[in-house]
Amino acid sequence: MLKTLYFRIEPLVGSPSIMPVIDQTALADLVSAYETETGYTPTDNYGGLLANGFNYGPLEPYFLGQSADAYWAELGGIYLLGCRDCGDVGCWPLIAEVKSTADRVMWMNFQQPHRPERDYSGFGPFVFDKQSYVSEIREATARLDRTA
Repeated sequence: MLKTLYFRIEPLVGSPSIMPVIDQTALADLVSAYETETGYTPTDNYGGLLANGFNYGPLEPYFLGQSADAYWAELGGIYLLGCRDCGDVGCWPLIAEVKSTADRVMWMNFQQPHRPERDYSGFGPFVFDKQSYVSEIREATARLDRTA
């Protein structure tokens, strides 16, 4: 079943951040609920990605998993969430692999690198219509530009 995606722009440690919202629920809330359901102690420490806190490059190729930067290939995915308290993706990230086809984008194989023993195989995958997905990335980029 296709999911809807919205990137909410919200303040985090004095800068705008990007919070993915899937079917009207923030990704941070979805992953915290999953952690609770699977018996993990949720940290409730997930926040949006600081727009100015890390060099993601242009957002469209980043969120499509198509960045040319070798860093992402080595990471095995992209950051979707960072730390709620400091905004740093190195502090408390949520990483996912992004697969893109002609008409779909999928977030899958989630991981929390600071808790490698946790199994996130039951979380997701989240599948989006590619045209709507790309449109939302572009709209979020414009909203970010207006907050700068």
